[in-house]
Amino acid sequence: MTQLNLQDIFLIQRFTTSRWDSQPKQDFYFEIIFIEDGSGKILLNGKTHTYKARDLFVLSKDEVLDVKIHETTTFVIYKFTQLLLSSKISFPDRQYWLRRSEFILNHPKRVFKDAMNNTEDRDLIWRIVFFIRKENNNKEQYYLHIIANMVSTALSVIARNITEANPENKIIRAPAKSNRIEEIYAYIRYNIYDSRLLKISTIAKHFKITSSTLSNYFKKETGNSLHNYILLYKLGIAKDRLGNSNFTVSQIANQLGFTDESHLTRIFKKYCEKTPKQYKDSLTADK
Repeated sequence: MTQLNLQDIFLIQRFTTSRWDSQPKQDFYFEIIFIEDGSGKILLNGKTHTYKARDLFVLSKDEVLDVKIHETTTFVIYKFTQLLLSSKISFPDRQYWLRRSEFILNHPKRVFKDAMNNTEDRDLIWRIVFFIRKENNNKEQYYLHIIANMVSTALSVIARNITEANPENKIIRAPAKSNRIEEIYAYIRYNIYDSRLLKISTIAKHFKITSSTLSNYFKKETGNSLHNYILLYKLGIAKDRLGNSNFTVSQIANQLGFTDESHLTRIFKKYCEKTPKQYKDSLTADK
């Protein structure tokens, strides 16, 4: 296993400009764009998004944007490289970063917009950005460990805001009845890597209802069984890792709580009409 420095996985850019020059397409998994000051518009996929000071945006590897700057803008960009997805590297925070980034990028309600809904969280994020910049400039003892911890916190705050429907919502709490299904979705996505917490009886206990009531309610609201939804969500993550990482099928099976490689292969083929290996090979053939 290769020991890598933080700089191999996480890069920071900060620059001030009145004209946006298209960024070269590089080997990044995703980016977070912070608007330190200035204003303008971001064009992506035929849509225009207005930006202002203290906004932030999450950009996936397949999204290419253009920026029309109205007021001279200072950008701070955090770039996470594809090495974050490598199973051959040793970096203590990698697994946490990977899980949080997948939660953010694969969230069903994710759209490209300012990622902060909560004013207090926005203040927190910008304090984190300030201290990351300070640590990175001063490079004092343990600065890389401190930066890694602060990045972990930032990813969690962004994930929470993508989940929240409004500033008052909390990621896991007893909801109003009309919002119950969204809270169940949030609970599943938040705990997707812990099979113990995804048992129907455990979910039901969390929401203070019986297992049968939970199952019937979920089926009625979504047309899908709770078990099936959890399975499909895991398969979505498996597809992403097959396409973007060098994790083996066995490793992915272990990460997502399948019994073993054959269990994942059987389920994957049932729902995707291909084995994981066939799916990965088909992606390679299309490139």
